Amino acid sequence: MAHDEYCFETRLLHNQHKWDPATGAVSVPIQHASTFHQFDVDQFGKYDYARSLNPTREALEDVIAELEGGIKGFAFSSGMAAISTAFLLLSAGDHVVITEDVYGGTYRMVTQVLSRLGIEHTFVDMTDIDQVKLAIRPNTKAFYVETPSNPLLKVTDIQAISQIAKQHHALTFVDNTFLTPALQKPLELGADIVLHSATKFLSGHSDVVAGLAVVKDETLAKQLYFLQNSFGAILGVQDAWLVLRGLKTLHVRLEQSQKSALKLAQFLEKHPLIKNVYYPGLKTHPQFSLQTSQASGAGAVLSFELVDENALRTFHAHVKIPVFAVSLGAVESILSYPAKMSHASMSKEEREKRGITNSLLRLSVGLENPDDLIKDFSQAFEQMLKNELVF
Repeated sequence: MAHDEYCFETRLLHNQHKWDPATGAVSVPIQHASTFHQFDVDQFGKYDYARSLNPTREALEDVIAELEGGIKGFAFSSGMAAISTAFLLLSAGDHVVITEDVYGGTYRMVTQVLSRLGIEHTFVDMTDIDQVKLAIRPNTKAFYVETPSNPLLKVTDIQAISQIAKQHHALTFVDNTFLTPALQKPLELGADIVLHSATKFLSGHSDVVAGLAVVKDETLAKQLYFLQNSFGAILGVQDAWLVLRGLKTLHVRLEQSQKSALKLAQFLEKHPLIKNVYYPGLKTHPQFSLQTSQASGAGAVLSFELVDENALRTFHAHVKIPVFAVSLGAVESILSYPAKMSHASMSKEEREKRGITNSLLRLSVGLENPDDLIKDFSQAFEQMLKNELVF
């Protein structure tokens, strides 16, 4: 069987970098060289300077391209480096339509950097295709989609947005960090560029910062390679190797975390102390049917809203298992406070406009037993009642 005939979880392990052709080693070699000897004055070899190409980084780029169904992958020093470099495809005078409750770092890049470079933007609720159409201008050159969105887990129709973009000769960027190619393949749905914070589920162990991009068009691949080489925010070889290692267990990690996330979301949805639960795996989620049609799962991230900020603070003070930290997608459950962590770069007014309140928590479910997490959450809720924060 050819590699592309294997199931996804098999291809995580059995791909073109299954072993090192020189030694048979079943781990990609870490090549630290920054420069490479050239044997000819006029004809240089494949590798010359490690910013332009490095064998270890190239292995990761090959693997992510294969997993996403693209022709070329790019590994960057962070998710924001990948996103920022992709945005450099735009020029002064261009306009981008972007998901409303996008990751705070992307919001900061668009509002404080691209705007200074003369690139305009419009934030819209991308679950409403009519709003997307109304936001289009003659100079619209890109549609930036984050689905499910961060932190409210809104789901955007990738195929519909991609079709609209093509009608206007614009590009479609999709941040696939939450679902990964294990659950969602944006390129197959019409997107032009898929982006990742590989720090999250792809690596999965809270021990590396990395970004990835994949394209399916040769011309676009050349353009993005030029920008990667020019801008230079490339991933180091040790980090590239760590992402490659993390990828091998992606399927089993995400499968287990997703099962636990659904169980927790169902528990929270029924709990009287919870105002709202945001998780596209719940049948009550407004885009549940869209999520099931364009992805093979809902992922392992959910958000929930408590009655007020005091209740949130009491819950945080008594919950024991999750790490309280920025980031997500790790083997340990991570509880985050979007208002002061991932979306701190948004003003309070902008956050509240999007429904990101001071009583909202985001949970990335790890590999713990879900019943232990439920017990832990339950005892924290009991403390809230004892403190008479909720009646």
